[in-house]
Amino acid sequence: MRLPDLEAWAIFAAVAEHRSFSAAAEAIGLSKATVSKAISRLEAKLGQSLFHRTSRRLALTEAGKPLAEHAARILAEARAAEETARDGASAPTGRVRLAAPMSFGISNVAPILPEFLAAHPGVEIDLHCSDAKIDIVAEGFDVALRIADLPDSSLRARRLCGIRVHTVAAPSYLAQHGTPAHPSDLAGHRLLGYSNVTGPWRFRAPGKAEVTVRQEGPLAANSGEALVPTLIAGLGIARLPGFIIGPHVASGAVVEVLEDWAPGPIGLHLLTPPSALRPARVEALIAFLSARLRDPCEAAGA
Repeated sequence: MRLPDLEAWAIFAAVAEHRSFSAAAEAIGLSKATVSKAISRLEAKLGQSLFHRTSRRLALTEAGKPLAEHAARILAEARAAEETARDGASAPTGRVRLAAPMSFGISNVAPILPEFLAAHPGVEIDLHCSDAKIDIVAEGFDVALRIADLPDSSLRARRLCGIRVHTVAAPSYLAQHGTPAHPSDLAGHRLLGYSNVTGPWRFRAPGKAEVTVRQEGPLAANSGEALVPTLIAGLGIARLPGFIIGPHVASGAVVEVLEDWAPGPIGLHLLTPPSALRPARVEALIAFLSARLRDPCEAAGA
């Protein structure tokens, strides 16, 4: 039985991540020639090209895209195996790449990281805050926090807590346009949309059929925080999670409507790549986030 060319697969993963032979070579401490030969060797073995090469650009081929994810897993598991062996005799060390939603990452994750870093001085965290849906395997993240009703996935997911979503409007908007009594009434209102979630707004009430409402209005944004000024100005109705809109509800700047009709269930989930083999530093951060983010979410109704 011929063994797989694991070195070539690992080099392929590095090139796919950096989109450059030179950058990959520098990152993994090899010469550009060695990197190029490894890719050529792997392409010859597979019988297909993995990259489109031009003088200014390097891009994965259609055949190379799914293989890049497999290569990233091979590399991640090999690194994890080595690091797990080393970590067994020492405190966790090294970098952990953590992805989180933009507003939640700033308001709920960043404030608790000093506690973790003080307890684990050998660990470095690379925090990436974005509302864009990322491929944590392809982009090399160790842990990701995601707020969603998660579909089936090859990723390992742990639900930390529920996230309450509020339908809200400014008192001035309701005074001018009226207060909706039923989700179907929203069809005549100006709705402020979160563009990272496609499809209609969905509402549920105990013992009643689900109601869907098409999302139309003067503003859509890929950040819930970006909708707040227009909402407070009285220009529409929005659906936002408690960790964004809670303070504005408490201050009276906005009020809840349709309180008996809940949006579909969503939660805060902690995701990791499929492999169960993780370095001690990643396990330490997972344990910390799982403990620190579960109760605060439920207590605050976030």
